[in-house]
Amino acid sequence: ALTQRGHQVEIAAPENSQLPQLNEVQLIQIPGILQSTAHTQGRDTPAIMLDDAILANQWTYARQVQQHYDLIVNFAYDWLPFYLTPFFETPIAHFVSMGSLSRIMDRAIAQVNEKFPGTLGAYTQSQVDTFPPGISWQLLNSAINLSQYSYCDTPGPDLVWLGRISPEKGLEDAVAAAQRTNTPLKILGKLENQDYWDTIQKTYPQAPIDYLGFVNTQQLQAIVRSCRGLLMTPRWVEAFGNVAIEALACGVPVVAYRRGGPAEIIDHGKTGWLVEPDNVDGLVNGIQQLDQINRAHCRQQAETEYSLPALGERFEHWFEKIIKQAP
Repeated sequence: ALTQRGHQVEIAAPENSQLPQLNEVQLIQIPGILQSTAHTQGRDTPAIMLDDAILANQWTYARQVQQHYDLIVNFAYDWLPFYLTPFFETPIAHFVSMGSLSRIMDRAIAQVNEKFPGTLGAYTQSQVDTFPPGISWQLLNSAINLSQYSYCDTPGPDLVWLGRISPEKGLEDAVAAAQRTNTPLKILGKLENQDYWDTIQKTYPQAPIDYLGFVNTQQLQAIVRSCRGLLMTPRWVEAFGNVAIEALACGVPVVAYRRGGPAEIIDHGKTGWLVEPDNVDGLVNGIQQLDQINRAHCRQQAETEYSLPALGERFEHWFEKIIKQAP
């Protein structure tokens, strides 16, 4: 989105990362050890810095090359980039990708907000509401490359669920709704918690489910576009919920819990149904009303609100403000 607007972009990412179809972007691969992700830790988990951590190596590299760039953008949900911000001469924009998960991150974000106001970005209002009040946020939403998603107006009978198979995603509710409505449910995503997945299968042995694994974008959209609807059942506050706009881009309406990012994406009654969180009855009712949704409206919403050009414009405006206010 930014290179199309004439900007030079360099990405420093973990070793063996790939950027398919982004030849105009320079990819710098940083070696080291990955840390555990924030959503697997508790609110009071202490800060840990691994020996040879990729994140530390990334910011060492950023410090070495900072004079060549107008802005550094941090996408890491970790205390370290926030702590290092005052020690950089080049301004840093922090895009926070999840809601409040730890006290350490809350403090780090608050300190950056105090010293560098206007440099914090997030997806949605639902996400920022999880943080302590008094922080200035730039809301940016998200986007996808719509050319990679084909619209389908003649779906089959199946439902689909997309996401990491992990307790905070609430897959068991989608499976329960599929069993109650006797509607086939296709499941796609990374299997992160085998015990959790085994428990779901034992609890709902009659559910008509089909786990298809983790697939690439081309395979995903081919499966999703043929489905009647997407189910979103998060137990936590999703900062955004990219799978919702992937479904909308295919013309697939969404039945989602009215919680977090999906509640701000779905146009209730027009591009899907928002139901009471953690309520399987609500999911069942939403499934039964899917055929009332005009699938063309779903694709139209994706094109209007979640295209890459629209996202590029939002980020460019934010970046320009940060650069102008930098000392």
